[in-house]
Amino acid sequence: MDHVLIDTDVILDFFFDREPYSEYAAQVLNLCEEQKIKGFVTPVAISNVYHLLRKIGKHELIIEKLKQLLTIIDIAEMDKTIVLNALNSQFKDFEDALQNFSALGKENINVILTRNLKDFKKSTLAIMTPESYLKGKPNS
Repeated sequence: MDHVLIDTDVILDFFFDREPYSEYAAQVLNLCEEQKIKGFVTPVAISNVYHLLRKIGKHELIIEKLKQLLTIIDIAEMDKTIVLNALNSQFKDFEDALQNFSALGKENINVILTRNLKDFKKSTLAIMTPESYLKGKPNS
């Protein structure tokens, strides 16, 4: 079973129904729900998603949606070492660096799913869009 870190943009595609990307985000989340893949996000991603959804929705509804999301995906841990690795990295975007090193810290994560491939050029993990990942999966 693949273990994938799902980037903030993919979660936002799903919640904001950003076409055509929301279809692929939904398919990835469905695979997580069906336990065909193990999905992870970082605490930073959850915080960013909350902040952006809060601009258009009520706190209680957003909290409920995030709790539902967390029934099908897990949180990749972050600690001081991960933050220091991100700060000392060559990544141009600090959030992406945090996500990358959080994924590396979780030994089974082998893919980061994102639409911002260029932001992860410095990663040693496989970096794929949800669309390209799904096209490589049988029965998806």
